[in-house]
Amino acid sequence: MNSERHPARVRRLLAALRSWRAALRIARREARRARGRTALVLAMITLPVLGLALSAVSYDMAELSRAERIDRRLGAADAELRWVAEGPVAQDAWGDTTYQRDGVPGRTRPVTADELTALLPAGSRVAEVRWWVPFEARAGGRRETVDGRLLNLTDPVLRGQGRVLAGRAPTGVDEVGLNRAALRRLGAALGDRIAPADGSAERTVVGVVEFPDNLRPTVALPPTDRPGDPRGESSWLVDLPADAGPGLTERLNARGIVVVARTPAPHPTAEPATAGVALSAEDTGTTLLVAGLGLLEVVLLVGPAFAVGVRRRRRDLALVAVAGGDAAHLRRIVLADGVVLGCAGAAAGLALGVAGAFAARPLIEEYVFGARFGAYRVFPAALAAIAAVAVLAGVLAALAPAWTAARQDVVAGLAGRRTAPEHRRRWPLIGALLAVVGVAVAALGATRGVTVVLFAGVVLGELGLVFVTPTLVGVLARAGRWLPLAPRIALRDASRNRSSAAPAISAVMAAVAGSVALGVYVASDSARTDASYLPAMPYGHAMVIGPGDGTALSPVPRVAEVVAATLPGSTVARVDAPACPAPFGDGEWCDVRVELPAGRACPYQVEQLRDAAVRARARSDPRCSGWVEGGYPSGYSVPVSVDDGDALAALTGAGPEEVAAARRVLAAGGAVVTDERYLLAGRLTLTATRVGDAPEPAVIGTATVPGYALRGGVGVDQLTVSRAAAARLGLDTRQIGYAVATAAAPTSAQQDRLDVELRRLGRLDVIVERGTWGSDERSLLLVLAIGSGLITVGAAAVATGLAAAEGRADLSTLGAVGASPRMRRVLSLCQAGVIAVLGSALGIVVGLGTAVIILVALNRRIATAWPVQEPYPIVVPWLTLGVLVVVPLVAMAGAALFTRSRLAVERRLD
Repeated sequence: MNSERHPARVRRLLAALRSWRAALRIARREARRARGRTALVLAMITLPVLGLALSAVSYDMAELSRAERIDRRLGAADAELRWVAEGPVAQDAWGDTTYQRDGVPGRTRPVTADELTALLPAGSRVAEVRWWVPFEARAGGRRETVDGRLLNLTDPVLRGQGRVLAGRAPTGVDEVGLNRAALRRLGAALGDRIAPADGSAERTVVGVVEFPDNLRPTVALPPTDRPGDPRGESSWLVDLPADAGPGLTERLNARGIVVVARTPAPHPTAEPATAGVALSAEDTGTTLLVAGLGLLEVVLLVGPAFAVGVRRRRRDLALVAVAGGDAAHLRRIVLADGVVLGCAGAAAGLALGVAGAFAARPLIEEYVFGARFGAYRVFPAALAAIAAVAVLAGVLAALAPAWTAARQDVVAGLAGRRTAPEHRRRWPLIGALLAVVGVAVAALGATRGVTVVLFAGVVLGELGLVFVTPTLVGVLARAGRWLPLAPRIALRDASRNRSSAAPAISAVMAAVAGSVALGVYVASDSARTDASYLPAMPYGHAMVIGPGDGTALSPVPRVAEVVAATLPGSTVARVDAPACPAPFGDGEWCDVRVELPAGRACPYQVEQLRDAAVRARARSDPRCSGWVEGGYPSGYSVPVSVDDGDALAALTGAGPEEVAAARRVLAAGGAVVTDERYLLAGRLTLTATRVGDAPEPAVIGTATVPGYALRGGVGVDQLTVSRAAAARLGLDTRQIGYAVATAAAPTSAQQDRLDVELRRLGRLDVIVERGTWGSDERSLLLVLAIGSGLITVGAAAVATGLAAAEGRADLSTLGAVGASPRMRRVLSLCQAGVIAVLGSALGIVVGLGTAVIILVALNRRIATAWPVQEPYPIVVPWLTLGVLVVVPLVAMAGAALFTRSRLAVERRLD
């Protein structure tokens, strides 16, 4: 029996292969005959393939191999040395992973060339490179910070570290070299002079340089520019003699030196670092779902072209059926169109993508990756996957038309007559079920905080709406009886040709819905962020921050003079913070806290707050008022300051009467708080602690002092300790900067000018309290709206063009009965309007509904959280909606503008 079945299976397989061969030949012939439709499909498949291929090839070239990384790091040198410790260190074979032995201190003393050369074989040459040295310059009334690199570009050992593209390498202390990005940032040119932000002598741009590993704004500093502090990582590149013996890496490791050489160390003493970043299962799932949404969008855009092709070929398909072809043969013929055009689109997209990546390589290197690529190469695995997805998109787009072709009436097809599409009630029911399930899954994902589940719900919901759209088109077409002639014909054609109109409407709906939903979330999240923002100072006031390295700062009158020249009416006060008494070790710092009196702490434990009733009581308990997300200031703050009241108004925003009362308490050796729960009988208990290497802070001193609670101002927790109280606690003080009370909030230009002028006095930074995070989401919302708008216009244009090609017989009838030539333009306008208006309206409704469901689910999750969190408001992005409302009008106007008004009369045979 098995021997009889096997030949039958082989025959069936051979018959299927012959059938597919014939179908592919028919598809190739049809592609040549319908060149316009073929070009349309190829364009819609080729464009995403081109973009993905370009990205994949560029990424592959940007990912340097180990040999390329070593060659770029070393240039012409044989090894790179970094003296990191005062004793033995362990490293892996390539020097990527290093650590110091237990008890070995790090190297803090500067390294000299002679000291290093003494440890190397005779005849070795060394050259120092400091990779990251910050350089600040004044440009256009503002301070610009760019990366600096200190090295001698004329040293043969450093050949390959950088190239001089024009001019010469900098050698003097008043010379610099800039790369192209730095020239653009600073608005300079070769031969110009630039002014350092610290007020030192101007420097001349003597060369245009380029560092392959950093194309972002970078300045080349001469080796004679020796910074007073170690402002960057210092390495030594070494040219070793040919007879350098083995064991050099081990000997240098024993002295605390890490070695990076062209060949791996023979006996590594540390495990190599793991390269790359592994994607989690959730990230992988989210990426696949987003890619699935993109694939669905391509399928919906391409599907109408295949549907129109099936209708135009209904007589040919009917002849195949008469000749003995069954439903499987008809499906294969249509699916072969998807295979042929998918393969052609994939091949064209891959070829253009690879060629575009190679041609645009210099621009992508400079403006996207910021570094030169490695060798010219492609990403074969990624390109194969992209090609497979492109073919899959073509097959999926032809799938529904293939099933339609297999079910067509053969007699009607032979006569060339249209048959009304069969209404299947199960499709809208399936669509409604998928939409409901999608909403539930998306809400579950939002509530649980699982992104992949949320996206899965969105995908299911959109698939459900795709199934429902044909029925909705048919329902709306019934309302055409009350409309004028042109819109009535447009609605009728959309209903008769649902297989092409519904996918186009669904594509527009999916793009608009995604844009609106994401726009609502972005706008709501931005509003939530702004609502949870707690200013650290009064609006418009500023803090001038010093470097924090113990450098003495300029006197207050000098700073006040500069501030008054830029911000008239402003006052400046010195700001001090508590400091550890000498001697103190590295990494040690001291703090002061206020002890909360007994009975005033929040009485609930974290375990109790899991209960909803306990959380409700805690929210109404004033003792738990501090347990709110954002209870800490969002901007730059000074939580503890040492002051006699001079900076109090600028830091807290308290009124004159409160400031005067607080001054009296500080003069009496007391302290001032902004939370009156800490005040007991007019006194405060302060505790000073030292934080260092010990696991627990060490208490330095405790004191009970007079206290005062400010009831006005910004309302964040701040503690101001008098100098007398700090002394009682055994603390010193150190100046951290200046508080500036401005008469009016400075503009961005005023802040830039103040920053530049203060930089002349030292490394001072200006921070202005703006009352918000300062992020502007309008650009993102506009990009989302423009992206969905382009898809809307494209889908409307495709569907309108296909409808015009399909409805030429109807236009001939209109011309024969006396319709005006203008009717064709009006009809095209209405056909585009059906696609664009209906798709945009559905997309806006679906997007708003999706966003509301997600935000409500998130708020339900937030409502059970502790500490209390700010809920998400529902904010409608009117900028996005405004663009999406205008886009259908643009699509309709474009359809009317590019449609010929002449109504050609054609002979009809049916």
